[in-house]
Amino acid sequence: MLEISARLEEALNRAFLKVLPKEDRSSKTSSILMGTNLVPASKPEFGDFQINCALSLAKELKQPPREIAQQIADQLQKDNDFFQICNPPIIAGPGFINLSINSKTLISEIHFRLNDKRLGVPLKKFSSEKIEEGKNNNRVIIDFSSPNIAKEMHVGHLRSTIIGDSLARILEFCGYEVLRLNHVGDWGTQFGMLITHLKEVVPEALHTKDVVEISDLVNFYRQAKKRFDEDQIFQNKSRKEVVNLQAGEQESLIAWQLLCKQSRKEFQKIYDRLDIKLTERGESFYNKFLVDVINDLKNKNLLINDQGAQCIFLDGVVGKDGKPQPIIIQKSDGGFNYATTDLAAIKYRLTPPPHGDGALRLIYVTDAGQASHFSGVFQIAKLANWIPTDCQIEHVPFGLVQGEDGKKLKTRSGETIRLVDLLDEAIQRAREDLKARLNTERRSENESFIDKVSTTVGIAAIKYADLSQNRVSNYQFSFDKMLSLQGNTAPYLLYALVRIAGISRNGGNLNVSSQNIQFNEPQEWALIRKLLQLDCIIAEVEKELLPNRLCGYLFELSQIFNRFYDQVPILKASEPARTSRLALCSITADTLKLGMSLLGIPTLERM
Repeated sequence: MLEISARLEEALNRAFLKVLPKEDRSSKTSSILMGTNLVPASKPEFGDFQINCALSLAKELKQPPREIAQQIADQLQKDNDFFQICNPPIIAGPGFINLSINSKTLISEIHFRLNDKRLGVPLKKFSSEKIEEGKNNNRVIIDFSSPNIAKEMHVGHLRSTIIGDSLARILEFCGYEVLRLNHVGDWGTQFGMLITHLKEVVPEALHTKDVVEISDLVNFYRQAKKRFDEDQIFQNKSRKEVVNLQAGEQESLIAWQLLCKQSRKEFQKIYDRLDIKLTERGESFYNKFLVDVINDLKNKNLLINDQGAQCIFLDGVVGKDGKPQPIIIQKSDGGFNYATTDLAAIKYRLTPPPHGDGALRLIYVTDAGQASHFSGVFQIAKLANWIPTDCQIEHVPFGLVQGEDGKKLKTRSGETIRLVDLLDEAIQRAREDLKARLNTERRSENESFIDKVSTTVGIAAIKYADLSQNRVSNYQFSFDKMLSLQGNTAPYLLYALVRIAGISRNGGNLNVSSQNIQFNEPQEWALIRKLLQLDCIIAEVEKELLPNRLCGYLFELSQIFNRFYDQVPILKASEPARTSRLALCSITADTLKLGMSLLGIPTLERM
């Protein structure tokens, strides 16, 4: 629908010129006409698009809105390009103009999608101007997941990981070169206490492979933290160990590498299960750039010495006491913190190759609690003139995962739920649901089938339940809801695909090309119109970075397809209705598969 809407916008602009010549325009009428006057219809009965500017123009032109609407409609009907696309405009209510795409155009679009692997979604075109400046003008960096070394991934990492992955997939599909960065916490003071504890408790780990597993490291972290808080001697040793590590002392580096390696191994198991692809570039990567960051900020007179610490005071940033709150860039002991590392990361990511990534869009996917941190860091980067005017840099925040009681999701003992346990339980519950359904239906399936379906449904349910929510909001986690075959769930979408695969297994040829296809039933036209909205939805998500828009579209598509499937015969229909309806089944399956793959959600043909 993107190309159609663009052509309609052009026809509408031509109509405006006829209805309201430039010499008769005021600044206000011009601003009204320059706005978005063609919008998708609010209800199917209103057609495909609506024009609502007549109401806004009425006061300025001192004419009834319906008269203005009639003038616009009359001019549209005289426009040859408009006439080829649309049925005659219909004026409704106080002055709305409803537009319906004609059947010829709709069928032509369906023909096109039958032979288009991208299903009508255009590939983004980029100019070559920036290449000469050493920048890759279609490169996007998405910073997501970001667990901490020596800690297990928990449910809090779920949202960042799958939201970031879905955005990466969608932007890649649009034509961007996406660098997926895992900014793991692999540096800092906590490693001093961990390395000290390792050296004292399991010194053999420094010389023997695979002595320590991640579960041990988690316990080590807790033990080390307890000792650090309670033992002054251990605390002093830990601080010296940080200095040793930063100085590149060999044994300390070996211990640090061991901690990182063991953690990565466990992280990768989770990423493999979720089908997540990431490039690890932890905090340690930027360590060598921190001094340059300090020097650059000093040279630009942005740093203020506050009790020995190098700080920046930003307008509007105050503490609870109402006093200006500094953002510390370098601590009084010479150490650095998260803000310094994030500033170094921004500078490097925006610097042209070979000294940086040369990206023109940076996206940070973290919980909403970090909004003020990133707001401050972004402001500092702007003050330092590190962000070119043509670059976008944005924080993509998300809310909490809550239990059904509306409180933060935790175990019964009050601990944070491990992500691996969450995935295991989803798969186990999907397995139990499947076995119960097979028993009810008296179906016999082998263990391989049961394993594949339960794993696919469990993972799909977890991902979709999260992505289908507006990421900005908190959402309540419920296995019963997410695994249901009814409602806005992954199993509901998967079931629509299973139905289409069943049509194919029962003799329906879904490999329909540009044969003679005809449509007469309202269920067919409703399905066609929904199928043709895919390109608009992808464009929305590309701009707004809200995956739930795509989820909502796929759910509505599944609903409309199921009504079509239930109310219109397909395999028993006579020609050309049979082939025409098989064509719609084929495009529906392709659209659902594409949409779910862009969300990182696996699909099935039997369940």
